[in-house]
Amino acid sequence: MPALLTHKQLENYILAKPGAKLGYPFGEEAAVYKVADKMFALIAEKTSPLRVSLKCDPSLAETLRAKYESVLPGYHLNKRHWNTLILSGQLPEEEVLGLIDHSYHLVVAGLTLEAQSKLQKTKAGRRSRLANS
Repeated sequence: MPALLTHKQLENYILAKPGAKLGYPFGEEAAVYKVADKMFALIAEKTSPLRVSLKCDPSLAETLRAKYESVLPGYHLNKRHWNTLILSGQLPEEEVLGLIDHSYHLVVAGLTLEAQSKLQKTKAGRRSRLANS
């Protein structure tokens, strides 16, 4: 299925990640999503088609850029570690969501063990509350 996800759908998916928070440190034009104060996603506001920048393993980043015209080096970001996806319909929705997961996991893997442990507790607490409701 083509990735014609809306800003709200992307944001809801991103913010469902344990510890994910939204901020605007670069101004109103860029919605920045962080975990433990480390950025893992950025959505360009008021763009059509929607653009989302995600952290990516460098070799996978190159592979995606070669495969899809709508995957570009990260706009105003470290181009080795970031891709900007233009959600024009070329990328399947599942791939976009998978790349969000990949970005989140890369950032979490780089956190201290203490920060990772806090996230695991947040995740476990969330599951427990859902099971009891």
